Amino acid sequence: QVQLAESGGGLVQAGGSLRLSCAASGRTFSSYAMAWFRQAPGKEREFVAAISGGGGRTYYADSVKGRFTISRDNAKITVYLQMNSLKPEDTAVYYCAAGSWVTIASQARIDYWGQGTQVTVSS
Repeated sequence: QVQLAESGGGLVQAGGSLRLSCAASGRTFSSYAMAWFRQAPGKEREFVAAISGGGGRTYYADSVKGRFTISRDNAKITVYLQMNSLKPEDTAVYYCAAGSWVTIASQARIDYWGQGTQVTVSS
C-alpha cells in the first residue's frame, strides 16, 4: 500500500512560481513511476508530468514543457513539481499518482492517487 499526500498549492500571480510536493508512505515507493495530473473546473483530468522509479526518465505534457520540472527524492519518499512562469490556464487541482512507467501518462492504470492540492493563478 502507498498513500500519497500533496502539499504546496496556493494562489500565485501569473509569471510566478510554486513547488508542489507529494509525500508518500510505504517501502515500495521507488518501484513506482510517479506522475502529476491536474483537473480544471469543467474539464477532464489531464496528464502533466511523469518520472520513472529511479528518477532517470521524465516525460512532460507539451503545455508545461520548459516551465515545469518533476523530480523525486526516494530517500525522502517524496516527488516534487516545480512550476515556473505560471499562467492562468494552469489553474487546477493538482494530483499526484503512482503506477507503472508504461501506462501512467495515459491513466490506463494508476495504482494510487493523492487527494489533490489547489493551484490558482491570477492574471
